[in-house]
Amino acid sequence: MIRVLLADDQDLVRIGLRALVESEDDLSVVGEAADGLAAVESARRERPDVVLMDVRMPGVDGIEATRRIVGDPALAGTRVIVLTTFELDEYVFDALRHGASGFLTKDTRPVDLLRAIRLVAEGEALLSPSVTRRVVREFATRPARVPRPHPRLGSLTDREREVVALVGEGLSNAEIADRLVVSPATARTHVSRAMVKLGARDRAQLVVFAYQSGLVVS
Repeated sequence: MIRVLLADDQDLVRIGLRALVESEDDLSVVGEAADGLAAVESARRERPDVVLMDVRMPGVDGIEATRRIVGDPALAGTRVIVLTTFELDEYVFDALRHGASGFLTKDTRPVDLLRAIRLVAEGEALLSPSVTRRVVREFATRPARVPRPHPRLGSLTDREREVVALVGEGLSNAEIADRLVVSPATARTHVSRAMVKLGARDRAQLVVFAYQSGLVVS
């Protein structure tokens, strides 16, 4: 059973999400929160597998709540999907930078939201290549972008650095394999090893590391 926490300041949204989630045999809602602080407290109390986190909430917003949840060692098994009305690049990047495993807008189809919950619960990143490219393109063009290399960047082999850069560009494992003329399994292995060396929770965080370390060339 996948345990889900709902964080949204709108009662109707939470009611709708609860009805959707609990319509599935393998999903259950273990708590609700109407603001970011309550979401953090509920997460610490309930230890959910996945949090559906709104961005704009009173007091502590969803981005800060995500940072607190992801940064809590006791919640290492909890993943956050940011779910918002506003498809703004700033929200996407901030959510990923603070450890969210996915980003969806509230007009997402119910079947896709349910799929997202299951994927993230399994440790996958919910980050489409098109979203990755859009975010990187937006932030790469901003002035005074100073790279902050990951402290473990030096532990990567040249090939792993190359693969991380391609992940940062939004390429899937299959696309990386085509670019480097290797098998998809080899590309997947390089990605997995880079994630382990950099301590990345998931592929979404690897994208952020690639951007912050200056591996993505605008």
